[in-house]
Amino acid sequence: MSDNHNLLAEQRRALILDEVRRRGGVRVNELTRRLNVSDMTVRRDLDALARQGVIEKVHGGAVPVAEASTHEPGFEAKSSLELNAKEDIARAAAAMALPGSAIALSGGTTTYALAHHLVDVPDLTVVTNSVRVADVFHTEQRATTTAGQRPGAATVVLTGGVRTPSDSLVGPVADQAIRSLHFDVLFLGVHGISVEAGLSTPNLAEAETNRRFVRSARRVVVVADHTKWGTVGLSSFARLEEVDTLVTDAGLPAEAREEIAEHLTHLVVAGETAEAGEAAAPQR
Repeated sequence: MSDNHNLLAEQRRALILDEVRRRGGVRVNELTRRLNVSDMTVRRDLDALARQGVIEKVHGGAVPVAEASTHEPGFEAKSSLELNAKEDIARAAAAMALPGSAIALSGGTTTYALAHHLVDVPDLTVVTNSVRVADVFHTEQRATTTAGQRPGAATVVLTGGVRTPSDSLVGPVADQAIRSLHFDVLFLGVHGISVEAGLSTPNLAEAETNRRFVRSARRVVVVADHTKWGTVGLSSFARLEEVDTLVTDAGLPAEAREEIAEHLTHLVVAGETAEAGEAAAPQR
């Protein structure tokens, strides 16, 4: 952990959460020393994380919350976590979207970060079930309206459906829209990923919508930070073997990387792996 007292609050809280999960608990006095901040600042951070439901405060510190397999955090609760990791992942994954291709983006905060890097890729056709992702592209297009239509601006298709706590659209309407389409690449955010359960989510309807996405894609790229490894939601929707590439961050432990290598063709650890070759990886 960093001793930089100038860290932004969300960065500091992400570090605290990572430490809680890694060690199984932390004490306030340890955090004040490691982060070089006041006792009051640490307690405010712990209060904020407790309100998000990701830690439980105990006397003198905090412990991780054992989440039920049906618990689905909202978009705002997840958006402040692992910010640096999501940015690294988004930058690496964006290189895999080729100009003129048809891509799909599922819901999630990591795909939301990725969308910001895709607005400059020319002539994309983007299909998404994420209200937040669609807003990224629409906001960019509105910003350029006064200067005329930007050449190569993306064509965006929002599936429709029932909105989840993570601002994804799911259910029969979304499933029917996706069923008739075919994508060069699917960029898929996940709630959890493991060898036993594969890709999983706590939302049954979202699981079915994600299955449709996977079936319609020539290439499946999962974008997931290291905290998703070992997490299992209520419903599995794809096996690891159905994933072509996993893009994650440097926080993924060595033993997890070894396990993943046994099941996936490509593992990209953002900031460590040469990502240029991934962009040209063969499509299935």
